[in-house]
Amino acid sequence: MTDWDLAIFIIFMRSLAEIHEALVHPGLIAVVRANRRDQVIPLTQALLNGGIRAIEITLTTPDAIAAIREACQVFGSTALIGVGTVLDATTAHAAMDAGAEFVVSPITKSEIAQAARSRNRLVMLGAFTPTEAQTAYEAGADFIKLFPAEGLGSSYIKSLRAPLPHLRIVPTGGVDLTTIKSFFDVGCPAVGLGSSLITAQILEENDWLALTERARTLIRALDPVTKPQH
Repeated sequence: MTDWDLAIFIIFMRSLAEIHEALVHPGLIAVVRANRRDQVIPLTQALLNGGIRAIEITLTTPDAIAAIREACQVFGSTALIGVGTVLDATTAHAAMDAGAEFVVSPITKSEIAQAARSRNRLVMLGAFTPTEAQTAYEAGADFIKLFPAEGLGSSYIKSLRAPLPHLRIVPTGGVDLTTIKSFFDVGCPAVGLGSSLITAQILEENDWLALTERARTLIRALDPVTKPQH
C-alpha cells in the first residue's frame, strides 16, 4: 500500500457495520464487468446518479485493481467500492490495498473470508447448494452469494432459508425488473445486478444516461418493498 493509498483508506475508512448498512440500503449491488478501465469512473458516476452506490468491480475488468484505486480516489465516501470475482487471498489483499471495502467471490474459499476479516472488510462467498451455503457461512462470510441464480429463483431461496434462516442470501444472475421484488419478499438483504443493469450495448456505446435511467427504474421497483431487517 502506497502512502497515498493509506491516506485514502484512513480518511474514508468505514466500520464493518457502516459497510453493511451501505450495502443493504437500498440493497442493489452493481456488478461491473467493464470493457475498459477508463469506463469505470463514468460508469460509477452514472450508477450513483441513478441511486445505486454499491459498486462491485470484478477482476474481469481490465486493470481492475487500478480501476478500484481510481474509483476510491474519485468517489471517496460517496460510493461503496468493492471487488468481485476474487479467487484467492493474495488478490483480495491487493484489492483492499487499493481501497475495496467489500470482497466478493463466486466460490467458497475460507482464505478469502479470512483475508477480508483480517482487514475488517465485508465478505461475500459464493454457493449454489445448501451444503456450500452453510460452509461459506461457517468460513466467515457475511453474505452468501447465490451464484448462478438463473433458473433457481426466489422459491429456491425460500426453501433454502426455511431450515437455514441465519443465511443472508444475495442472488446474482436472474435478477431483473420482473424478479427483483420476489427476492426481497423471501428475505434477501440485497441482490447483485450484472448484465440486466449494465448491458453490453451500454458498455459498447458508453451510454451512461441509459445506465442512470436503468438504475432509477430498478430503485423505483423497490419502492413498495418492505425489506426485513438483517
